[in-house]
Amino acid sequence: MFLDRVKPLDAILATAEKKSLRRSLGAFQLMLFGIGCIIGTGIFVLTAAGAQKAGPGLMLAFVIAGAVCIVAALCYAEIASMIPVAGSAYTYSYASMGEFLAWTVGWALVLEYAIAASAVSVGWSGYFTGTILNETFGIALPAWLTAGPLALGGAPGGFINLPAMIIALLVTWLLMIGTSESAKVNAVLVLIKVSALTAFIGLTLTSADFDADRFNPFLPAGVFGGWGTGVGAVGAAATIFFAYVGFDAVSTAAEETKNPQRNVPIGLIGSLLFCTVFYILVAAGAIGTIGGQPIMGPNGVPFPAGSAELARQCAMPQYADALVCSNEALAHVLRQIGFGPIGDMLGYAAILALPSVILVLLFAQTRIFFVMSRDGLLPESLSRVHPKWKTPYIVTAVTGVLVAVGAAFFPVGQLADIANAGTLYAFLMVAVAVMVLRRTDGQRARSFRVPGVWIIAPLTVLGCLFLFLNLPAAAMLMLPIWTAIGIVIYVGYSRSRSHLGKGIVEVVDDIGGSEHAFPIDTPKGE
Repeated sequence: MFLDRVKPLDAILATAEKKSLRRSLGAFQLMLFGIGCIIGTGIFVLTAAGAQKAGPGLMLAFVIAGAVCIVAALCYAEIASMIPVAGSAYTYSYASMGEFLAWTVGWALVLEYAIAASAVSVGWSGYFTGTILNETFGIALPAWLTAGPLALGGAPGGFINLPAMIIALLVTWLLMIGTSESAKVNAVLVLIKVSALTAFIGLTLTSADFDADRFNPFLPAGVFGGWGTGVGAVGAAATIFFAYVGFDAVSTAAEETKNPQRNVPIGLIGSLLFCTVFYILVAAGAIGTIGGQPIMGPNGVPFPAGSAELARQCAMPQYADALVCSNEALAHVLRQIGFGPIGDMLGYAAILALPSVILVLLFAQTRIFFVMSRDGLLPESLSRVHPKWKTPYIVTAVTGVLVAVGAAFFPVGQLADIANAGTLYAFLMVAVAVMVLRRTDGQRARSFRVPGVWIIAPLTVLGCLFLFLNLPAAAMLMLPIWTAIGIVIYVGYSRSRSHLGKGIVEVVDDIGGSEHAFPIDTPKGE
């Protein structure tokens, strides 16, 4: 019963053209959006958490995560250029596997982007309190204003991360003003960020403190830390995978892109390849200069990242300078090797640049909500576009408040793992959608085709399942719990109000601009 509603692809494209967002983004802006999300999240925020899971094996973790991302990006490139509308994996699933599975994907994307934006807001707070307040002005905020409660993995004496909450709300306001304006600000921030990381690579890899012995043992927790533990090189790869959602965010902007058939594949693959190189080089510089060994528990297994146990260990004097305990990892590395002023400059760059990551994640999340609302699966008021700003301002405001609350009370490590559960499910479904559409709509024009799709797409499915099973058990459980909540909403609200279920799919005639219902065969009583 629940697999009976597949939305015709022609109707999806026609509906988007009728009630669409303004097309204002080019290939270069799309690539900057991807770079803005990928680099900032993975390097500035997750370096410490990844090192705690894998030690120097973080290098291998980036390779593992990057390999899965490459095959996933190829699937995204084909389907996003074929279906250049907002909605990302949600829309792709709607056109290939039906409304119910599309709903589960969209619901997972809501979790992915919102939690990821909260995680990066927490990362920004670490640089702000460390570089701006402490290093520059000598101001130390009380612990209860800079971290969540210890019981949630925050810090001893923590209650609320006020800077994280404030930056999430400020970025929300920027997005409400307008997409084009946001893209221009993002371009400047990406330039600052890339320049800062280039300087970091040059200083660390050529430093006298760089010592290859710091990479030994290379895999202190092994390649596999064990199912459900979230440690080891594969466990770290599962965590840092969420840093690559930048290329997914590019596809969600397809409906606001000029010449999407050309520009979307360029933005997707270009941003991924550019950022993967930076991941590996920056991680090598950080570990090679001050080390990156994890803090081990009594059983010889690293304490979980984002846990109360690790927070207690990091509060001890012997771990004060450890990479895995730093809230501003890269600036901390430069200070440790004698480049304090440059470390502060890098901290300033992070403070300026990390909002671009939050911006891209919130941008993508609100566009998922927008298109689900446009399909009738969520209240249609959410898709209301502001008459002046031309943005979905209602859903942007609601999302921003929820993201700010998450950032205020939870640590970055836990947030990243939870976000990954939704990310990996969505990526898996995109690979399935590519294969389905090759069978059901193989003649439709595709400006980019996945080479060897019957090898690449199954590899994407297997890779996503593999990383999902290496998340911490709590993060793995979050997806089925969140999905169950979504199914209740779908059955109780969305299915009966779906435009497709009512046989109403709006299109615009070429002559006269009149509207009519696209013919849909819907079972009686549905």
